Amino acid sequence: MSEPLFSRFGRDYRAGDVLFREGERGEEMYVIQSGVVQILKAVGNEERPLAALGRGEFVGEMALLNDKPRTATAVVLEDAKCLVIDRHTLEQMITSSAEIALRLVKKLARRLDSADEMIQILLNPDPKARVLLSLKRHAEAFGEETGLGVRVHASAQDMAREVGIEESQVRDVLGRLARLRIAAEDEMGGIVIMDLPRLLEFMEFVEMPRRFEG
Repeated sequence: MSEPLFSRFGRDYRAGDVLFREGERGEEMYVIQSGVVQILKAVGNEERPLAALGRGEFVGEMALLNDKPRTATAVVLEDAKCLVIDRHTLEQMITSSAEIALRLVKKLARRLDSADEMIQILLNPDPKARVLLSLKRHAEAFGEETGLGVRVHASAQDMAREVGIEESQVRDVLGRLARLRIAAEDEMGGIVIMDLPRLLEFMEFVEMPRRFEG
């Protein structure tokens, strides 16, 4: 992290801090330098997690770009350091740097793909398939490469709320994946996918769920 950059734009946040709430007017965006920020969306009378974002990701940019209220809530999940960029600074960065503009466009395109995937997951009638597809979505869109594999910041509880099933159903799937050495929960409450190619092979269970039994 550039110290001059952080001294100018940086802020420290503690776990539990709210960066912004759904429905608020947006005046700033956040570039995550360390830690984890969770994105939550109001669905009925509860808030469902959509993503858990780590180093290098940014949040809150849409409210600046389209001048509309926040569409979700952002809460710090693990102590974080963020660059806080206001509307004027963002516009200057985009107009002065083609590289920054291109990175922003690519990130937004990836977010749209992830949102489309979430819709398809929720339409799937098989709870086990929803868990597998959700793991794939998190790993590909928001996963963090570690020495053990791809770490997903979402917990089993988060995933259950996200896909609309009981936590016990999520843990049943994770237990099977752990026995097969494909994925397992870690001590920090996240999920590590040790073998992503093998997890992707399990996507065939979306079409043939009976093969998951036993």
